[in-house]
Amino acid sequence: MPELVRLAAFTLDPAGGNPAGVWIGSAMPAAAEMQRIAAQVGYSETAFLVPDGTGRPGAYRVRYFSPAAEVPFCGHATIASGIALAERTGPARFLLTTNDGLVTVDVESSSDGHLRASLTSVRPRVREAGSDLVAAALAALRWRQDELDTALPPAVGYAGADHLILAAAAYERLRTLDYDFERLRSIMLAADLTTVQLVWREAADHFRARDPFPVGNVVEDPATGAAAAALGAYLRWLGVLRPPARFTISQGVEMGRPSFIEVEVPDASGGIRVSGTAVTLSGST
Repeated sequence: MPELVRLAAFTLDPAGGNPAGVWIGSAMPAAAEMQRIAAQVGYSETAFLVPDGTGRPGAYRVRYFSPAAEVPFCGHATIASGIALAERTGPARFLLTTNDGLVTVDVESSSDGHLRASLTSVRPRVREAGSDLVAAALAALRWRQDELDTALPPAVGYAGADHLILAAAAYERLRTLDYDFERLRSIMLAADLTTVQLVWREAADHFRARDPFPVGNVVEDPATGAAAAALGAYLRWLGVLRPPARFTISQGVEMGRPSFIEVEVPDASGGIRVSGTAVTLSGST
């Protein structure tokens, strides 16, 4: 029988982090059925995992659905999936084949007894954001150009999904999120963006982030592992950090679901590692 579990990723507090559904079965359901289950679960994403057919230990095929549509990759649901699998089979390396390639998830037991998962993204890429896209996004967000951090120019980062990265010059700009949902959704659909990652660099190795996710019918994502990986790739591309390097992200604080994401940029061109914990929520079956 398939199993559907619910976990909050990037936290150990059920009231924090980003909830995700994790469906584990022997055969992948039809897309319409996965969409129905994801909508019923109601979280920003639900991951669907089945053995990948190769017979390799810990190897799974995974697909991700928001309540509105399939998404190519979801970081927090991947962290939740790794921990859900490890709770059943023990800490290990899991090989997850996504729509865009292989993502490894290493799960270990920390000194405090909690499981900690680290995903390594597909090979990332970064490009400058076009001026028309930036202007349209700023208008939908009700931000001004002069509120951006000139040291961190707008870009589109990819580490399994595309994210428009906009950096605020001051935390006061990030503190309030009041945007035109339908307008931003249309802009993002046209540009094939999964989230808009709004960040403020609080310290050299720490960021605050907020991620509007209207394409998934979600106003704001409290923790976005895929965008965290894209941010790591962006900072490497920009030359702001030199690998090997680490930084952390606080997200979800302003919406009352604090999350803590650890990011590692191990080398000059490969995948980005994103790490965190997760806690099981009520309602798992």
